[in-house]
Amino acid sequence: MSYQVFARKYRPRTFDDVLGQDHVVVTLRNAIQQNRLAHAYLFVGPRGTGKTSTARIFAKALNCTAGPKVDFDPDEDVCIEIAEGRSLDVLEIDGASNNGVEQVRELRDSVKFAPSSGQFRIYYIDEVHMLSNAAFNALLKTLEEPPPHVKFIFATTEAHKILPTILSRCQRFDLRPIPTQLIADHLLHIAGKEGIDLDQAAAWAIAKGADGGMRDAQSMLDQLVAFCGDRILEENVLDVFGFTSREKVANLTTALLSRDTPTALSLIQKESESGRDLSQLLGELIGCLRALLVAKLDPAADGEGIPVELWQALLAASSTYEADRILAAIDVFAETESRMKWATNKRLHFELGVIKSIQSLGEFRITDVIKVLNKGISATGEDFSASVEVSPTQAAPAPVPASAPAPKLEAVKPVVAAPAKPAAKSKSSAFESLGSLIESAPEVSEPVVAPQPPKPEPKAQIVEAPVPKVVAADDSFYQDPLVQAALKKFEGKIVGT
Repeated sequence: MSYQVFARKYRPRTFDDVLGQDHVVVTLRNAIQQNRLAHAYLFVGPRGTGKTSTARIFAKALNCTAGPKVDFDPDEDVCIEIAEGRSLDVLEIDGASNNGVEQVRELRDSVKFAPSSGQFRIYYIDEVHMLSNAAFNALLKTLEEPPPHVKFIFATTEAHKILPTILSRCQRFDLRPIPTQLIADHLLHIAGKEGIDLDQAAAWAIAKGADGGMRDAQSMLDQLVAFCGDRILEENVLDVFGFTSREKVANLTTALLSRDTPTALSLIQKESESGRDLSQLLGELIGCLRALLVAKLDPAADGEGIPVELWQALLAASSTYEADRILAAIDVFAETESRMKWATNKRLHFELGVIKSIQSLGEFRITDVIKVLNKGISATGEDFSASVEVSPTQAAPAPVPASAPAPKLEAVKPVVAAPAKPAAKSKSSAFESLGSLIESAPEVSEPVVAPQPPKPEPKAQIVEAPVPKVVAADDSFYQDPLVQAALKKFEGKIVGT
């Protein structure tokens, strides 16, 4: 027998073999047991997540001996024919090469024939989104009201390209990307059966690079066996596929959080010169920062596959930053990732993103000033808003009655500040800061003089404009040394209405 790749040799044969798609498997099993079988199903999901395998297993359950039943024998002749694609009752059609109206018309004419051996005649159309709009429209009536012995199963990676009229006639199942740890465990299981010594770190690196696709992971393992033989280490995975180890990603993240720009740029240079995929490295860096952000919001969160020693070091390095700072760094790298997607010089954009993110981690914001003020208030036990209010002993002068004549305005003599008195215990830190600012201001040599009053208007004018009132010099509030010093330094004057 000719050699079979791992992706075909270890393809799921029963519902129990399907990994990472429990929500789909449970629904299909219950539908068979309760005899609630629909006439059309649509499987949607990324590549390598089990769409075709699930469709074949479902077809076996429907057409097996004494079926439909869930616990069928995958080694019986009917199931073997379905698995190998040579069953007369289960027709697998490639939507990319049979996407015209003529092929759909032939399919529509063939549904009237009864199955040869099983209970159902099943049509499985892979990549159904490749069908033209005319072909979809030709299939509508048959899809909505097929004969009782006909079942349709569609599979696609791009459900948005399918007409809504087709989607509304199908039961849709969304297959999810398979978790990394589940892929790594399955690779170790395959390696054990094949007599291959696969390191756990290597299995994790393969699963991480597969990005949720079991078929991709199995193909990568097949390639590594041809390259390394029976002993596969993490270094082999990194060298063959250009991945970056978790240690290097953690070192780059630590340099970023430490704001060590030379070290971060040196790591990027080494990875670029060794032929590593910088886009993949950036994705790993964003994932690491995301894990730290989640840990800030949820202390019970784990490191998402990062070794415990590295994870604890990363948590210690990020302890000085709030969640908004890490979020700002992620935003910078998200923009960098979009630019790197189409750029020829990916290293340049990566380095610029690192520099910008380090600057965003070190810049001061208004929120930092507010936090410092709040800390000062909590330390003194005083209210910042109350510190700027006038004390009862420094009340403003009483208002002048409306009937009283306007006082005669005269030039105000230069105001000489009285000797500074010791500040009262109730003065807050805000006044002390203002006093230090006034002390450092430049001297003003000219006196403060109020403007000359305007000449009286003719008696024919009834309404007189309000005249500014010069505040008495002996007022207790305005004779405060701090206020007098401010008037002198900033050439101010005191007016009232």
